[in-house]
Formats: sequence, structure tokens, C-alpha cells
Amino acid sequence: MRPIAAMLAALTVVCTCCPAAGSEPPRPNILIVLADDLGYSDLGCYGGEIRTPNLDALAADGVRFAQCYNSSRCCPSRASLLTGLYPHQAGIGRFVGGGKLPGYRGFLTDRCVTLAEVLRGTGYSTYACGKWHVNEPGPMERGFQEFYGFVHGYATDSWEPRMMIRLPGGRPKRNYAQGEFYATDAITDHALDFLDVGREKGRPWLLYVAYQAPHFPVQAPPELTEQYVKTYQRGWDVLRAERLRRQKHLGLLSDEPQLPPRSPIDNVKVAQRLGSMTDDGHNPAWDSLGGKRRADLARRMAVYAAMVEQMDTNIGRLVESLREHGELDNTLVLFLSDNGACAEWEPFGFDMDPEKFRNPTPGHGVNGYTPPLPNHLHEGEELSAMGGPGSLFSYGSAWANLSNTPLWLYKHYAHEGGIRTPLIAHWPKQIADPGAIRPHVAHVMDVMPTCVEIAGAEYPDRFNGRDVLPMEGRSLLPALRGEPDRPRTLLFEHERNTAIREGNWKLVGQKIIRREGLKPDAQWELYNIAADPTEQHDLAAEQPELVERLSKKFLDEARRTLVLPAP
Repeated sequence: MRPIAAMLAALTVVCTCCPAAGSEPPRPNILIVLADDLGYSDLGCYGGEIRTPNLDALAADGVRFAQCYNSSRCCPSRASLLTGLYPHQAGIGRFVGGGKLPGYRGFLTDRCVTLAEVLRGTGYSTYACGKWHVNEPGPMERGFQEFYGFVHGYATDSWEPRMMIRLPGGRPKRNYAQGEFYATDAITDHALDFLDVGREKGRPWLLYVAYQAPHFPVQAPPELTEQYVKTYQRGWDVLRAERLRRQKHLGLLSDEPQLPPRSPIDNVKVAQRLGSMTDDGHNPAWDSLGGKRRADLARRMAVYAAMVEQMDTNIGRLVESLREHGELDNTLVLFLSDNGACAEWEPFGFDMDPEKFRNPTPGHGVNGYTPPLPNHLHEGEELSAMGGPGSLFSYGSAWANLSNTPLWLYKHYAHEGGIRTPLIAHWPKQIADPGAIRPHVAHVMDVMPTCVEIAGAEYPDRFNGRDVLPMEGRSLLPALRGEPDRPRTLLFEHERNTAIREGNWKLVGQKIIRREGLKPDAQWELYNIAADPTEQHDLAAEQPELVERLSKKFLDEARRTLVLPAP
């Protein structure tokens, strides 16, 4: 055992109720891995050119979901995953922070329970690492026994160990020599230590690993970045077409969808100031850019790709630990992303204010959005330093458009590019057709009922003396077993970007709700997602009665799930 894990084990109580010989087989362990701002097509097994051999192997031995959804942004998606509810029901409909309306309190309210609270109550050890971002009360107050990462803030400097905290206070943590710390590696180091503790306790365990990668600031080991530079010098137009071809070959998409136009940019005002958009407000063609700009942009995406590969390498470390200890066959592994690729703020990305990262407080990343610094064009020796310590930037909406291939728009929108996530499920005991792609419509809130079912837990009506809402999600186990999908309706809302999906029909609109309902001039778009997953053929004018019915259903569900009243 690692020395650090031995110290942890001495601080825990060993379970005395291990199953006796001849009793029921041990309950499965649960490993949930959440990426931050990963696009739908970035992984190799979803059509991307980024090297992700470990996730690809999990997909080859497990299943991939083609139509899994999240809640469009980091904190709402985390609220939904942790509670099995819509994010508004859990209290985080928009962002963390103070708010008075029921769906927008900015923290997990007392009308919900977390995965950790439910599973811990049935004998599971519960561990979390990485990005919390659902405000106070923190992970220790919401059912987790051990934590390493950052509790507050949407982003962290991956080269800065002082932004991380170990909870409960006084627990031993690893120390890193100067230049050795990298957040993705450190999160995994502590996750492995927690697994050793769980093995000593003899209980089944829940491990929730929420990586900071690949959220901006985009940072990665320079030697890994160098391996991707030539790839991205080819530009986003060529690579988008190649991703689409691979997705069709893999069976993630039918042969029908064509590559849509480059998505609109995310922030028109910034792009106008920089002169970085086309006349129609879309991302520019790669070949229209000058050589210095292409060199800067190729390096930005190369750093992003290296950040994804480094995350995959660390996931491989977790899987190898399970394999070495004979746990892989009896562990449900779920991998997904919290939202679509991040377009902030315009085609070329932005650079961050280094003052935000000075004098870090343990457990606190960066909070609050401020106008970005002017985009900085890196030249000469600056190029090789991009992504290393002291380098703070995003990769922009044009590369985010590639990351979401072939979907429309980005993080925080209710179009498919904002809400569709890769989902890989690996559990040899339950998957009879490894390597299959599931067409089932799923959602991050399905994680809770899945875990409740496989753990033999009972989801409570009351918890700690208070009533809690019933789960909105549904178990993924029927889908894992290959059973037919069942009809369902899903609701989406974030920052007034709204949608409702019923069967294959999806009604979507931007900025169309007000405090108690819809704006009088609300303009809905209607798509058949089965035939048009890229949302390029708006059928609203052709089917006004369907628009009216789904619009009414959206309002009814929005009131029930606390989307309304809206701020």
C-alpha cells in the first residue's frame, strides 16, 4: 500500500460487516468520471483525432450512447448528476451564487439528496476528487467521506497546487516538488489513494472524479502539445469533415447528415472589435487567416488536445488499478462531459487576467466572469510556451465548433452542441454486446437511479428530517442490457436558452422566456432530431400545431421543475 493510503486507512474505521463466505456476491463499485467542457466528437471513439486509447478501450468493451444529454453548463450539470433531478429542482438552474427564486438559489438545496448521501446510507464508501462547483454545503456535508480538489470556482490553474484542498481538514495529502504538479495527475493520485482506503475498509465504493480538463485555461505538458501542432496546422475545416466521416463509419450518425456551416460565433461584440468573423456572423474559414494567426490557433488547439490526452492517460491509471486488484469486472464505470465544447468568447479565444490567479486560496478556483482581456497573438518564442505555467487562454469558438462536430452551437445553448455529451458505460457483468452504440435518449440525471438500482439502495422520501423530491432520471441498466428504448420527454433551460424533446421532436428557442412564461414574440424552432441531428431544417412553419402543443408542454414542465419563475 502507498504510504499516504496507509496513513488514511489509520484514520478510518474498518467495516466489520464484510459478506461472509457463501453469501451474496459483493455489490458493484461505481466510478464516475466527468470531463469539463469536452466536445461531443473529441474522443477517438466518437470520431475525433485526439489520442484517447484508454477511453476507446472502455468503449470497445462497453457501450457508447449516441444521444445522451447534459444540462448545458458545468454547475447545472453537476447538480443534475449528483441528485438525479433537473438542475432547477436541485437549486442550480443558472450558476452558483445567491438567488431568491426556488430554481435559482445557486446551491444544492435541502429538497434534494446526493448520490453520496444515498449510497453512504447503504454501506458504500464515498470519495470525490476534482471540481465540485455546486457551492456550499461542500462535498463533506453532502455525503462524501474524502475529497481532494477545488470546491469553489469554475476554473483552476492546472500548474498551481495551492488552489487545491484536502478535506476533511487534517487528512494527509501528497506534496509535489517544484515543477511536478499538474492538476489532472494530482486529482488521479488522490483518487488512487482513496481506492486503496476503500479496499482496506472492505466496502463497495463510489468514486466521483471530476477533472478540471479540458476547461480553460487550456494547459498541458509542452512535450505532449508538440505532438499535435502539425495536426492542427491543417485547420478546422479539414478536420471537421474528417470527424464527420469517422462518425458515420463508427455508426454514431447515419449517412444522411451533411456537415453544417460553421456555427455562429459566441460573442458578436468581441468578434466585431477584433474583426474576426465573417459577414454572416459565423466562424471564418481557416484558409482566410494569416500565417501568424494560424500558428497561434494551431497551438491553442494542440494544447487542448494534449489536455484531453493527459486526462485519458490518467483514466487509464484508474482502470489499471481496478484491473490489478480484480475489481474491473465488478465496477460500473461511467464517463461523460458536463456540457458541449466551450466557445468563449469568439473565434480566436481569449487570454485570461493573471491577477485572478495570484495568491490562490486552497479550494478556490476562479470565480466570476469579467470581460476577457484582448486576444493576444502569440508569436515567436511565445508559441512554445503556450499551455505551460503562466499561460492562461481559451481556444475559441472555431475550435469548439470542431469539438462539437457535427452539432450546432456550444456550451450554454439548448441546441445539440450545448447539451449532447459522449457517454461511455463499462461493466462486463451487465453488457452482453461490447462495443455497441446505444441510440437510447439518456441524461446525466439518469446516473442517480442507475446507482441506486445497482447498489440495492432505497431512494428516500425524506432525508435528515426533510422531504426530498422524487428522482426525475431513470436507470440506464435496461439500455446497458440492450433493451429497447422507452419514450421520454426531456426539458432544457439555461440562461433563457430553452428546449423540450419529446420522442424525436425537439422544440428549441433562444432568449424566449421571461419571469412567468414566454415572451409574446417568442420564436420557436422545430427539428426532427432523428433525421436532422445537426438542426439545419427548421420545421416550425410547417407544423404550427405541433409547435403549439410542445410549447404548452414546455411551460407546464417548466413550472413543475422550477424553471419558472425565472430571474
